[in-house]
Amino acid sequence: MVSKPHGGKLVRRIAAPKTRERILSEQHEYPRVQIDHGRAIDLENIAHGVYSPLKGFLTRDDFESVLDHMRLSDDTPWTIPIVLDVENPTFEEGDAVLLYYEDLPVARMHVEEIYTYDKKEFAKNVFKTTEEAHPGVARVYSMGDYLVGGEIELLNELPNPFAKYTLRPVETRILFRERGWETIVAFQTRNVPHVGHEYVQKSALTFVDGLFINPVLGKKKKGDYKDEVIIKAYEVLFKHYYPKDAATLATVRYEMRYAGPREAIHHAIMRKNFGATHFIVGRDHAGVGNYYGPYDAHEIFNHFPDLGITPMFFKEFFYCRRCGSIVNERICPHPMEDREYFSGTKIRNMIREGKVPPAYFMRPEVYEVIRSFDNPFVE
Repeated sequence: MVSKPHGGKLVRRIAAPKTRERILSEQHEYPRVQIDHGRAIDLENIAHGVYSPLKGFLTRDDFESVLDHMRLSDDTPWTIPIVLDVENPTFEEGDAVLLYYEDLPVARMHVEEIYTYDKKEFAKNVFKTTEEAHPGVARVYSMGDYLVGGEIELLNELPNPFAKYTLRPVETRILFRERGWETIVAFQTRNVPHVGHEYVQKSALTFVDGLFINPVLGKKKKGDYKDEVIIKAYEVLFKHYYPKDAATLATVRYEMRYAGPREAIHHAIMRKNFGATHFIVGRDHAGVGNYYGPYDAHEIFNHFPDLGITPMFFKEFFYCRRCGSIVNERICPHPMEDREYFSGTKIRNMIREGKVPPAYFMRPEVYEVIRSFDNPFVE
């Protein structure tokens, strides 16, 4: 059975055509608030139910409850603050404002609350560190001094170069039902696939009806693969190595927070809203640097028995020369010298140096896709 949306109902916050037309014709009458790309993407995810049950940006009670208890004020599990920051509000509580990304009016917002917050507390609670070297912490420190909470109505979406692969939760739920999938495992990724990823995905698929690979597109840190490289790599992998009736690929635009265990829960909630019943949680999920333990993202799920989606945990895996296959410590008896561990950094360095990764690390077809780009990495 396709999972129920988080909070029980799939949110849809999109202005009706006549309402949209009227708002846009009167846009000069509204206070104008400029937002960045990440907040514009958050608006889309709120409007299409990816962030159900949120109907807008968090008000103070919900924000503080998420920081302190990893739950909304009504006790619904929620771990990442979805907030709108401003430097100097030129509007008041009770006003309606238009949110603009560059010159595009993205949404109308009904301002319920304007409040201040402690940036160090925000950083410490969400990222477990106050060090500005952490990209999520740096993002918080760069935010405006006020947060604005209230419900939104989407007016326009940002241009989407990957519309072909964009499916909203209402669409994936229909797709899963049409395919007869009652159990669906979701896989979150921001990388091109190596053989280790394929091993995890197919291992999980043996226990469910369908595999939902859901790459994150959007702002990434330096050295990550570009969006178009990830898509092309999965296209070729699906063509040659995945059963067509048991796997599907759709993207989601989202700004990574690199919040480790808290973000693992958030990623699971997002895929629950897409209709997934299971979610793959890997080693150091959504981590960066050495800020989190390798399996912190596994342990945090113990705090959320009411999450409504089943995590599937995978320990570190590797290629064993003696076994001649991809294995993990539970099933391989051989010593360290027989093991080749998967390392995204190692594979990226090989590609930069013009070396061909061994076939047990990366499918040749995937490597050829990467090699076809002059520069496959984010600068």
